[in-house]
Amino acid sequence: MSTTGAPDDEAAFLRDLVKASRQKIHHVQWKDRDGTSRQTALTQPEVVRLNKIASRMGTNKGEVLRQAAHVPVEKIQRPAPAPVDPGVG
Repeated sequence: MSTTGAPDDEAAFLRDLVKASRQKIHHVQWKDRDGTSRQTALTQPEVVRLNKIASRMGTNKGEVLRQAAHVPVEKIQRPAPAPVDPGVG
């Protein structure tokens, strides 16, 4: 398959897919907040970072992910629309 003529972002995306497929994948077993068994696949840089976090917390990778599952996702506050001035226009 040729990426000739593909936009730069597509070429970068495809290159990153190939690069990621060549990396050793690490699987981490953990329990979700509802008790469901989960398995997360991590790249080498991700597992290194997760190991550092687990070490700092004094626990294992699975426990870090279990605790992270309890962290609520912040909703993005969208600014209120500007009031419409009926005299303009």
